[in-house]
Amino acid sequence: MNRTIKILCVAALCALPLLVGAQAQEAAVRINQVGFYPTQEKIAVVDGADKVSRFTVTDLTTGKRVLSGRPSYTAKTSWSDKRRWVLDLSPITAPGSYELQVGQTKVAFEVRPKALEALAAAALKSFYYQRTAMPIDEAFAGIWHRPLGHPDTYVLIHPSAAGPVRQAGDAITSPKGWYDAGDYNKYIVNSAFSIGLMLAAYRFCPETFAQQHAAIPESRNTTPDLLDEMMYNLEWMFTMQDPHDGGVYHKLTTPNFEGFVRPTDCHQPRYVVQKSVTATLDFAAAMAQAATLFAAYERDYPDFAARALAAAERAWAWAEANPRAFYSQRQINSQHTPAIATGEYGDGRADDEFFWAATELYLATGKGAYLSRALALQPQSYSYPSWGNVSGLGVLAWMKPPRQLTGEAHTLAATLKAQLLAYADDSVRQSEKTAFLSPYGHSPRDFYWGCLSERCGNQAITLLAAYQLTGRQDYLTNAQRNMDYLLGKNPTGYCYVTGFGTKSPMNPHHRLSASDGIEAPIPGLLVGGPNPGRQDGVTYPSSLPDEAYADVTESYASNEIAINWSASLVALTAMLEAVY
Repeated sequence: MNRTIKILCVAALCALPLLVGAQAQEAAVRINQVGFYPTQEKIAVVDGADKVSRFTVTDLTTGKRVLSGRPSYTAKTSWSDKRRWVLDLSPITAPGSYELQVGQTKVAFEVRPKALEALAAAALKSFYYQRTAMPIDEAFAGIWHRPLGHPDTYVLIHPSAAGPVRQAGDAITSPKGWYDAGDYNKYIVNSAFSIGLMLAAYRFCPETFAQQHAAIPESRNTTPDLLDEMMYNLEWMFTMQDPHDGGVYHKLTTPNFEGFVRPTDCHQPRYVVQKSVTATLDFAAAMAQAATLFAAYERDYPDFAARALAAAERAWAWAEANPRAFYSQRQINSQHTPAIATGEYGDGRADDEFFWAATELYLATGKGAYLSRALALQPQSYSYPSWGNVSGLGVLAWMKPPRQLTGEAHTLAATLKAQLLAYADDSVRQSEKTAFLSPYGHSPRDFYWGCLSERCGNQAITLLAAYQLTGRQDYLTNAQRNMDYLLGKNPTGYCYVTGFGTKSPMNPHHRLSASDGIEAPIPGLLVGGPNPGRQDGVTYPSSLPDEAYADVTESYASNEIAINWSASLVALTAMLEAVY
């Protein structure tokens, strides 16, 4: 297949060399490659030019010039001498196709209502492609269809997971769920977090998700597609709870990562491994959260809400009895065989998981015992959500509770709202006059493994939550600035979502895409992004923090995909669609 074919490409962009004066250095225009909403701020950045004096914008339909101007300001980062020229195209509000010209460089961009609608649907659809234990049908997947892989109807109990009833070597059935990332394993911690983040967004904009159509097998039922997709993983999560004591296995995995082969060519045995307090609490939180939202969809999922809530309460009880049952792969491997070498999702503290689980269980049941635990474990400041610190998910839950809050619950919600708004204020305070005019990307600390989701996307989700709580325009503007960063207004010029824009990742660290014989990767996947740590040993084009990215399959430190990163994209695009 031709390398330029990208099935879901929404906007065309070309970045040609810009010469300003005889000694000018090569430069490029960086811009959102997918599309702008008519009323949003619209910014382009000229990267690396010696001088930019003017720019013009032409309507491609009429051929008429509709805007001309000068750069708003220039800026540099603390780690680079590159000068960036910031251009404000915001006066353009009429939907249409436009061309920005700076010197000899011409770049096309789009303005339209529902600018991110196709991207939002593709982000959600990416979870369908990650499903295990079912054929991915051509009717829904097109060229990316594939036969059933990893049925997981014969999964072994690892010695670390053995108990009084289920013995080492016993077999259980544990089908469904999503492949976690570029690998073929399934992890409770990350899948529960992913569900938690997307359902948090659902609470803020249920009407938007109700209208979303992702073209998955369940799309014809009466339940929103987002909830249908969550159900496919929730049903797997049920199988990871030991029915005899309520504890939850940390992950379902092969001893070692599979090679870059198709799922049907994988032959390693698969195990469930040790129960952990973090997995069990994340399970409890996600199940309680889902119980409140699925109660309205009994027609499609009868009795699910009651079953999920009962499972959540059993998991909570196990976690209360085993608060130090942390997952340590080194300890497991020192005591048991086979050794496990796949993703650890290790975490030596569980206060944040207890807080999130207590929050969701209180909001689902109204029981005072859960409220007391949430009060005792409330965070002292807001942290954007990540799988390693889920307290932010608990905070977001208090912002959109399913019940009227009174007394101590009302006071707690008010305290947490103040923390969230303090974080939002600090984020927007730092954004003006930065090199790419965004709250993300102006500190070296912004770039690490998975930064585009955790630091950029989840910061933007928090700002959108703050906007919904206050109506403050600067919160919305800065959330959109982070979205623009993801979609091309950044130093590398990549739209970091597969299948979108004209410069997007073609070689993600993703076994499904690498092994399917199709040149174009599965669309709608957000890659991890610039990572100066470069833990994969790959030679990167640059070592600068914001340019340390390599679009090669081997670069798992910068170019892998993961369901928690996709969850961030699902939540962010839907919340922006809801606003605009």
